[in-house]
Amino acid sequence: MYCMRTTLNISMPAALKKNVDLAVKKGNYASVSEFFRDAVRAWENNKLVMDLRESRRDARIGKVKLLRSLKDLR
Repeated sequence: MYCMRTTLNISMPAALKKNVDLAVKKGNYASVSEFFRDAVRAWENNKLVMDLRESRRDARIGKVKLLRSLKDLR
């Protein structure tokens, strides 16, 4: 699947940049870009897990709406 790419410029302390460069140099990532794509994916996955945990907490305390059909989504 072709995915349109865009460029992102970021600023960070030299120590963090050194760690990123080291991870790439050690072969953990093919490039600095791949490092940051992986970091964003990990952040997205973590956010999903946190949202699911929050939903489960809400369900336990009764803060949910039971949907009986797709019409209930409206």
